[in-house]
Amino acid sequence: MTHLQDLSELRAIVTGGASGIGLATARLLAARGAEVAVLDLDPSDVEKPLHGFTADVADDASVRAAVAAAVETLGGLDILVNNAGIGAAGTVEDNPDEQWHRVLDVNVLGIVRTTRAALPHLRGSGHAAIVNTCSIAATAGLPQRALYSASKGAVLSLTLAMAADHVREGIRVNCVNPGTVDTPWVGRLLDSAADPAAERAALNARQPHGRLVAADEVAAAIAYLASPLAGSTTGTSLAVDGGMAGLRLRPVEG
Repeated sequence: MTHLQDLSELRAIVTGGASGIGLATARLLAARGAEVAVLDLDPSDVEKPLHGFTADVADDASVRAAVAAAVETLGGLDILVNNAGIGAAGTVEDNPDEQWHRVLDVNVLGIVRTTRAALPHLRGSGHAAIVNTCSIAATAGLPQRALYSASKGAVLSLTLAMAADHVREGIRVNCVNPGTVDTPWVGRLLDSAADPAAERAALNARQPHGRLVAADEVAAAIAYLASPLAGSTTGTSLAVDGGMAGLRLRPVEG
């Protein structure tokens, strides 16, 4: 299969790139010509042509060391995909302070730490781009997602602020807002439900196109935002949600 080689000779880092959206993104960037480094808590299963590096985005020293090693291997850096994140379920009453600190530390400060380490290298690129993985939870009120939504709302605002800060340096910053994606984390949520089949059906029905979003579909959006072909796109959030954010369909009549 022939792929568009719009990322030829570019160098990319993808955090949380060993599974789910991150792995789909890393593979697609590589298929489009990029040299790709994956940063993950456990990159042991990452296969060539990807380069795996161990990193904990909740630990600044770990992030700095992994970014430095990745940049050395890649020979520079053009693209940063801040994808690493963790989930949380519950209302505002349900999650203890420790969990709030943990989720915000990974989902928000993880982006801060990785971007901070990457910026000196991105400034040397002629096609610098940062793409953050946000969520439909940043723009729509979802039940039982208070903590997760708060973290992703922060990611959306952070994306806009970063775009404003770095546009004159030639660094574009955007984010993707996926709907419910068929990932291992969602699979675990479904497995823990009282009725997994009914829960999956409800998640499918919540999105206007009637199914979960595929990780490859989110990866395609990330690749677009990362590409030099999107050189005039910055400060943008791109929904990949089957129409959930904007469509209001009439109920299907029986």
